[in-house]
Amino acid sequence: MAGADLNRSFMKDVKRIIIKVGTAVITRNDGRLALGRIGALCEQVKDLNAQGYEVIMVTSGAVGVGRQRLRYRKLVNSSFADLQKPQMELDGKACAAVGQSGLMALYDMLFTQLDVSSSQLLVTDSDFDNSNFRERLRETVESLLELRVIPIFNENDAISTRKAPYEDSSGIFWDNDSLAGLLALELKADLLVLLSDVDGLYSGPPSEPSSKLIHTYIKEKHYHEITFGDKSRVGRGGMTAKVQAAVWASTGGVPVVITSGCASQSLVKVLRGEKIGTLFHKNASLWEPSKDTSVREMAVAARDCSRRLQNLTSEERKKILVDVADALEANEDLIRSENEADLAAAHEAGYESALVSRLTLKPGKIASLAKSVRTLANMEDPINEILKRTEVADGLVLEKTSCPLGVLLIIFESRPDALVQIASLAIRSGNGLLLKGGKEAMRSNAILHKVITNAIPNNVGEKLIGLITTRDEIADLLKHDDVIDLVIPRGSNKLVAQIKSSTKIPVLGHADGVCHVYIDKSADMDMAKRIVMDAKIDYPAACNAMETLLVHKDLMKTPELNDILVALKTAGVNLYCGPVAHKVLGYPKADSLHLEYSSMACTVEIVDDVQSAIDHIHRYGSAHTDCVVTTDDKVAETFLRQVDSAAVLYNASTRFSDGARFGLGAEVGISTGRIHARGPVGVEGLLTTRWLLRGKGQVVNGDKDVEYTHKSLPLQ
Repeated sequence: MAGADLNRSFMKDVKRIIIKVGTAVITRNDGRLALGRIGALCEQVKDLNAQGYEVIMVTSGAVGVGRQRLRYRKLVNSSFADLQKPQMELDGKACAAVGQSGLMALYDMLFTQLDVSSSQLLVTDSDFDNSNFRERLRETVESLLELRVIPIFNENDAISTRKAPYEDSSGIFWDNDSLAGLLALELKADLLVLLSDVDGLYSGPPSEPSSKLIHTYIKEKHYHEITFGDKSRVGRGGMTAKVQAAVWASTGGVPVVITSGCASQSLVKVLRGEKIGTLFHKNASLWEPSKDTSVREMAVAARDCSRRLQNLTSEERKKILVDVADALEANEDLIRSENEADLAAAHEAGYESALVSRLTLKPGKIASLAKSVRTLANMEDPINEILKRTEVADGLVLEKTSCPLGVLLIIFESRPDALVQIASLAIRSGNGLLLKGGKEAMRSNAILHKVITNAIPNNVGEKLIGLITTRDEIADLLKHDDVIDLVIPRGSNKLVAQIKSSTKIPVLGHADGVCHVYIDKSADMDMAKRIVMDAKIDYPAACNAMETLLVHKDLMKTPELNDILVALKTAGVNLYCGPVAHKVLGYPKADSLHLEYSSMACTVEIVDDVQSAIDHIHRYGSAHTDCVVTTDDKVAETFLRQVDSAAVLYNASTRFSDGARFGLGAEVGISTGRIHARGPVGVEGLLTTRWLLRGKGQVVNGDKDVEYTHKSLPLQ
């Protein structure tokens, strides 16, 4: 059995399938019908029909069957002298007229034996010039499928307007391969399968040992690499015609598989998503890592594009973000499909649940992301804002203005939604951007990057945002300190620590998210329960989720605290204790008091008072987000003033520590550093300043002729 192909996870959603059967499949080498092969094929179609698939067939073979019959009849009726004369080629139209009835009689007999009804539909290419014909055709096919009848199409070669329909390639369709492609688009099929006498598309003639089977056709990669062999021994165009039809249909949105009709159970295997044959898919190019552009070239291109972005008006930059939001919503189904493929691969690889959770784009997530992008678009333009004006001297005015940092490198794991947030912030702040995502989100990142960059106008350039898909090691990326201005890592503690120790480029981010909730003795315990449950359970994998619950010693063994602990346990949270709490509560000891679980688990510890809680947080925390629950204003102010974390909260869940919830529109991450930006980092954290000095010909000349005033001026 062939292994499952993760690129074919969409097969589970296929309902309507068109199967094209080539002449080489239904005939033997001597030209006679391959009855056993046709029977096996009909059995597969019967099984698919019984499983609820809507099956439509396109069959070749009428001309071949007719030619065989007419040759035999001519042989029987010829004298020995006649056979010595040069034999004229039989007329293709006559062959088609004779063979069609016999071919359909065979299909009808076989399907009848399987208790399945079939029907014949003969068409010519000129029929499709008529819009009324197309509509009637669709109605007829829908009626047949509703009755569980198998429609069997064939080109009506006997009355075709082409002089030699089996050779002439003009018209709307030109053979049964192209007819199958046309019908796939007309009838809105979910899948087209082109059955051949070989296993699929090869890089060269299948008979040559050096030829390799291509499992997924990528036009940009394979178009100029493939060498086609001879045309079919009995059909019109062979593999060349099948590839043309497959490219046509797949470009129109219908996936196509070319595979062997001679192999056992090939249709069943295709629909199981097995890696057989050759898949054609409109998004196949997104699945192939690009190796053409170096990171340095991408960074230089991103900087050039960012400078063009800065030259746009505020309204023009706003429109780009609005267009990005619209594009995300318009492509939601495609984005979710690619994300599901990543999830299937993650489950297959056995990734832990916390990573899979971060990887998942849940229902409503695309709409939420689009909303956050529009929020960013409607914010006041941050670029070229005058922050301070000073009269340096008479006629000499100095302005301090905001400007982009330059080129950002974001290295992130798992979370494809981070790509959208970061890209929209880069556009709003006028920065160029390089993105290096984890391999587990490869397809999600690729489609999101494509959707976003397609919304960027040509006068800026899609290279404003580059997606690094090569296998460059992170250490190699971090060497480009001359073209990259800031690195923002989003991922595991190990990733962030590795980056901080491996580059001269400034790094913005946090290595840990060990967030605390401290319940003071004066706390409203109903409020405390709501906050604790939300902080731990709302999104356990988030960096702002509660990891340690600190409890005032006076609350030990109270019914209210027990209620909170039971609620956590009931919700599936595994509880661990610090040394003091272990003696009282009896839960297992935590391996460490500085521990980010990123899952349904947390540490509980007992402290003497608010000062003990603050000391514990400073010793074991990560300076990320910490919360106090209390009704004592003095305790609250002590906690707010003294806890040295990026975000300190009073009677509110730690989950509020987020760029979108803080009104930043989105965030590139949360910084626990103290230089440049701290806490959730939005647009402002991606800006720096520059000085603009406007004069009237002044010179320093040893300060002899300059009278400095250094007077503050109103902002304009």
